[in-house]
Amino acid sequence: MNFNKVLDNCNVYAAGKPIELVVREYGIKADDVIKLASNENPYGTAPKVVKKVQDLAKNMFMYPDDSMYELKEALASKFEVKSSNVLIGSGSDQILNFCVKAKCNENSKMLMSKTTFALYEIYGKQVGCKIIKTKDDEHNLEQFLELYKKEGADIIFLCLPNNPLGECLDAQDVYEFLKEIDSDTLVVVDGAYQEYAKYKDPKKEIKVNDLISTFPNCIYLGTFSKAYSLGGMRTGYGIAGEDIISILHKLRPPFNITNLSLAASIEALKNEDFVQESIVKNFVEMNRYEEYAKTKGFSYIDSYTNFITLKFEDMYESSEVALELLKKGVIIRDLSPYKVNAIRITIGTNEQNTRVFKVLDEVLERCKKN
Repeated sequence: MNFNKVLDNCNVYAAGKPIELVVREYGIKADDVIKLASNENPYGTAPKVVKKVQDLAKNMFMYPDDSMYELKEALASKFEVKSSNVLIGSGSDQILNFCVKAKCNENSKMLMSKTTFALYEIYGKQVGCKIIKTKDDEHNLEQFLELYKKEGADIIFLCLPNNPLGECLDAQDVYEFLKEIDSDTLVVVDGAYQEYAKYKDPKKEIKVNDLISTFPNCIYLGTFSKAYSLGGMRTGYGIAGEDIISILHKLRPPFNITNLSLAASIEALKNEDFVQESIVKNFVEMNRYEEYAKTKGFSYIDSYTNFITLKFEDMYESSEVALELLKKGVIIRDLSPYKVNAIRITIGTNEQNTRVFKVLDEVLERCKKN
């Protein structure tokens, strides 16, 4: 059977290993497995959000409100925009897909950082788009602009902060860059980890209402999967000018998130104290990883997210370290598929991180190069 030829060169997104798979493959008890690979909030979901979902579970036989009125209104209020500027997706990655389908085809070009969220390239290749990447792993706006002036681009992806590395550009530098971009180029500002970045450094905050009013060719993406602890509910959103949102709506299938996801997301926005407490704990624990890296003699990327990237240079092979950790029930992300000799670790709870350091000590001693 013949299929679309553009799919021949298209990779599948590699999700983090689930706990159940580690239990089956290595015979480890589920309670002994620590999953720090998918950047989930380790402090669970706010109790009031859990109760809301439990109370509404009896309605799971019903379709959700497809207008998503209440959630859109809540997000519009939070970001000081109109509800007509908001689009809801099954995770922000669904809206990424909408953006690519709306702007790109086999004659299009897509510009991104060398090492960034894998789905940008995957979605681009699904429509036959030419992928253009900077030389540096981390975001370098000079390289972005140089490539843009040389090659052009129908769509640009800026991941702020960047996944899987963790660095983040200053908002003012981003705005200066956007002034150089043609109005017909769609710029996707992926803010999945913005809640963490603006807490650590206010200079990193992308003010959404200013972004879309000053640069009408931009769309801002956010998610409830990270700081709001709703990864399993798959709720994301895009905020942009009404002209962009109206086009993307044509690609949105009906009922694309569940009624329980809607309820959980609405309630989560009412529990900002829980979110802030999680963020504060995150950076307290991240400092422990930074000190650990210093004592071990390898570097790390200054992170504005809920994960940290530990770079091994020529001391260890990241794939070997990741596998040995997995065998001991610690799931992290190996970045060697990105051609980066590093591992990415979600910042866990104090108890989880203490165990990770103990296991890492054992693994690094075994994996150290002679």
